[in-house]
Amino acid sequence: MHPLRAFVIAVLLLVGPALRPLRAQERWNDDRTRALVLAAIQRRNVQLADTGLADYTALAHGYLTFLAQFGDGFLLPPAVVKSDELMVEVYWGAPDRSKQRIVGRRDTLMLPTDINYHRDHLAIVQNDFPAIIRLGDGDEVRDVPHPLSTAGLALYDFRISDSLAIRAGDRAIDVMMVSVRPKDDRRPAAVGAVYIDRVTSSVVRMTFSFTRAALKDRQLEDVSVILENGLVDGRFWLPRRQEIEIRRSATWMDFPARGIIRGRWEICCIKVNPGLSRSQFIGPEVVEAPHNEQRAYPFEGVLLKGLPDEVRALDAVEVRRVQEEARALVRAGALARVRTTSPSARSVSDIVRVNRVEGLALGGGLVQTLGAGFTAAIGGRYGTADSRFKGHGELSWQSATGVRITLAGRDDFADAGDVPEVSGLRNSIAAQEFGSDWTDPYGVTGGSVRVGLASRGLSRLAVRVAHERHTPLTLHALPASGRYEPLLVADRVDLWSIGAEWSRARIGDPGAAQFAFHSSLTAVSTRAAATAETGAYARASLDVEARVPAGAGTLLGRTVIGVVSPGSAAPAQAGVYFGGPVSGPGYAYHSLVGQAGVSQRIEYQSRIPFLSLNLGRFGKVPSSLLLAPFVQAAFVQDRDAGWTSSPSAGLSAIGIFDLLRVDVARALRGGRWMFSVDVVRDFWPVM
Repeated sequence: MHPLRAFVIAVLLLVGPALRPLRAQERWNDDRTRALVLAAIQRRNVQLADTGLADYTALAHGYLTFLAQFGDGFLLPPAVVKSDELMVEVYWGAPDRSKQRIVGRRDTLMLPTDINYHRDHLAIVQNDFPAIIRLGDGDEVRDVPHPLSTAGLALYDFRISDSLAIRAGDRAIDVMMVSVRPKDDRRPAAVGAVYIDRVTSSVVRMTFSFTRAALKDRQLEDVSVILENGLVDGRFWLPRRQEIEIRRSATWMDFPARGIIRGRWEICCIKVNPGLSRSQFIGPEVVEAPHNEQRAYPFEGVLLKGLPDEVRALDAVEVRRVQEEARALVRAGALARVRTTSPSARSVSDIVRVNRVEGLALGGGLVQTLGAGFTAAIGGRYGTADSRFKGHGELSWQSATGVRITLAGRDDFADAGDVPEVSGLRNSIAAQEFGSDWTDPYGVTGGSVRVGLASRGLSRLAVRVAHERHTPLTLHALPASGRYEPLLVADRVDLWSIGAEWSRARIGDPGAAQFAFHSSLTAVSTRAAATAETGAYARASLDVEARVPAGAGTLLGRTVIGVVSPGSAAPAQAGVYFGGPVSGPGYAYHSLVGQAGVSQRIEYQSRIPFLSLNLGRFGKVPSSLLLAPFVQAAFVQDRDAGWTSSPSAGLSAIGIFDLLRVDVARALRGGRWMFSVDVVRDFWPVM
């Protein structure tokens, strides 16, 4: 026998017995699984009546929170817009009677919104959902057959994926995890897992998402549900904890904006068989106590301080696990949003902007979903002052695991500097009206390949290879008043570059320290367009921001570092540029220039009382604002003059739902004052 063939046979003989249990575990719809599922369906159909459960009462304590997220890739943590704390009396009677009464409710508004929750979001799920699942009163999820229903037995595939033991007092309860997927993932269906008590066939836990066909709102990204039951009196599996997350992202113009509704419930104080009358269940299933009674409910502590960490987090860990399990069970297309050709813009400035090169520029774009993970996008704008079109296009592919590969080309502008000093919308207004354009643009033509590696949580890593030509631009526009400063004299250069970017954040409990940083390292090979001389340089940057609770306020520190390799032939546009409200308050825009630089800010934010403002249906502006004194210093190394420092100090006021920031600063070297009004930086990505 051939040695290789003998080796293969020997390996199969050794590992074959070990593989057989795995193969059996991966079999769908085997006799053992179907018997377990059928028993669970029968148990649900009798609604626990044969166990002696006639009725029960309970109290459900919940948080219903609306959050908003902005920016490409949604890397910034979501901001709490509105949060409601609720106390609900729960009543249940066999076989399927349900009543819930909201007896306590308080809310807090952090950002203007007129959101109204669907009625079923204000209460818990009874009976692990009926035979037909609906959410959002049918506006979000509608007409989905329950996996553990008579119809579900024919519509879903089932597989025993795992088993575990749960301790309940002196008892060990065997629980089987059964994965569930639809036979046809193009139909409205649930995807996930049910956990079944092997002895009683009762449902212990359910975790699932839904196919795209089940989501009725086109803006919905995904809906995730977690239902946990607890053993009461050693006999009855009744609701104990529930979570739901509903994520929507913009469809109009493809803005990078997302709304998140997170509901989290804890159920306690269950009383079994209290003898409820049938009249208890007359009328709508969910009702409310009088408004003044709800407001008078004695909740403990301050609402925002009591908000669970999972509600504030960028990703609720268990909810994300539900989505990962769903993606593993069905093809990616069954869960992904379906889009055809649609308008696209990543910010307001992509639609309209003003600067000293283009004057008024109008633009937009289109995005086309091609299927199989591929997406194509094009965009551009026309400047009325330079009479020229600028454009860009890209073709991207994203795997189910999150790896994203993008081929891009552009004939557009880029900005010198490591950080933007103002938002795009604010800059356009100031440029048009006062001749204050705080951008340093230069022309870029070329293409690139970018690979964004799959990552978890708040960490992102990407590698980019590009070939570009840089050119200087010409001032064309005139402002309504004042005059524009001269443009940056960019060098004409052809270059090849390879670089890596890494971002990381730690965002958690507001009472704990938080940080976020973005770093990049790029190696560049250049060729001067005029002289054909070649050269090379490297450039690195780091942007770190940290927030630490300190007394009654928050201490904020931000460090921005830019470095170009010494002695290199880097073009002027690759230098380090500071000066402006972010990197050098009190100093003229990009007046601090060097081959290396560090900008350091220390700021203390504390809340003080202030006038309130009623915005009608969008809520009432909180009667407080953040007062933030700060000190800052920019250190720049010039190739000839060495290091120089440019310190400054100032005071900021942040108000109107903490959206608007007003800065007053003075340069301590040179004696110049600066006044700036802008939205807070969290919203710059969509400005």
